[in-house]
Amino acid sequence: MPGSGIAELDVLVVDDDEGDVLMITEALESSRHRHIIQIAPDGEQAVALLRRLSDNGSRLPDVILLDLNMPRMNGHQVLQVIKNDDRFRRIPVVVLTTSNAPTDIVGSYDRHANAYVTKPMTMEEFIAVVGEIDNFFGSIVELPRDTP
Repeated sequence: MPGSGIAELDVLVVDDDEGDVLMITEALESSRHRHIIQIAPDGEQAVALLRRLSDNGSRLPDVILLDLNMPRMNGHQVLQVIKNDDRFRRIPVVVLTTSNAPTDIVGSYDRHANAYVTKPMTMEEFIAVVGEIDNFFGSIVELPRDTP
């Protein structure tokens, strides 16, 4: 039987667009999985949150949905920090962004993103795409959860 079939998926959403965060949250909450959803409106806050969780011995996210175009610390910089830190490098990172520029796509994979998804233009398509990402990580794949 494929996948971890986990009871609860911990998702960190790193995005400065409140409308996109709302659509992501609604899509996740309407799925069949239970979620812990944490929001970081920029890269600096995302990295600080991950470090705080690690320092406290708290559960790290199962997956990170990462926008690229953000103030203070952009998604490429966040990805670089995450994938170069032994504590976080195994967390799957899905770049979910409006850019379909080849330099952003290649740059994300060069920094070891696990997937690159361009945000769809319509709300229905956007919610469907987030639902597919949720299903993939919540039902199909085995996640690298550390044991206490």
